[in-house]
Amino acid sequence: MDDDDRLAALEARIAALEAAIATAPPPPPAPALDPDAFWALEGLHARTGGAGAVMIVGEVVAPGGTEARWQEGVGADELLAEDWGRAADLLAALGHPVRLALLRHVLHGQATARELQAIDGMGTSGQVYHHLRHLTATGWLRSLRGRYEVPPERVVPLLAAVLGGRR
Repeated sequence: MDDDDRLAALEARIAALEAAIATAPPPPPAPALDPDAFWALEGLHARTGGAGAVMIVGEVVAPGGTEARWQEGVGADELLAEDWGRAADLLAALGHPVRLALLRHVLHGQATARELQAIDGMGTSGQVYHHLRHLTATGWLRSLRGRYEVPPERVVPLLAAVLGGRR
C-alpha cells in the first residue's frame, strides 16, 4: 500500500468516526444530587455561587459532657494558595496512635496525667508526658489545674480530622 492509499484509508476511518459521533445519542445527564443526602453541600454551593469552598461544621456533645458547636469555611482558591506548612505541626500532632488514644480518652472526660498513664498501651510516664506536651503545645489539649481537656473550639476540627482519615 503506498502513501496515497494509506492516507485515503485514514481519511475514510476518520470520516466514519465523525459520522458515528454526530449520530450518537447524547450521553445521559449526570444524576442529580439527592438534596436530602447532600443538604450541607447544596447549601454551601448556593452560598458560594459554585465558586468552590471547603467547610467544617459540627455540633457535638462529647461523652465527657463537653459541648461544641463550630463551623469554619474558606474558599477553595484561598485554601489552595496559602502555605500549608502552617498546618504541619497540628497535623503531625495527630499522627501518632498514642496521641489519638489520649485525645479520645480525654474527650470522654477531663483526665489527669496519672489517669491517662493507667490506660493500657500508653507506655511509660515519660512517654505519656511527651505526648501530652506535644498535644498541649499544638492546642489539641489544655491543662486546667492538672486535668487535661480538649478545648471546645478544637472538638469539631479534631473529629473532622478523624473522619477525614477514615476515607
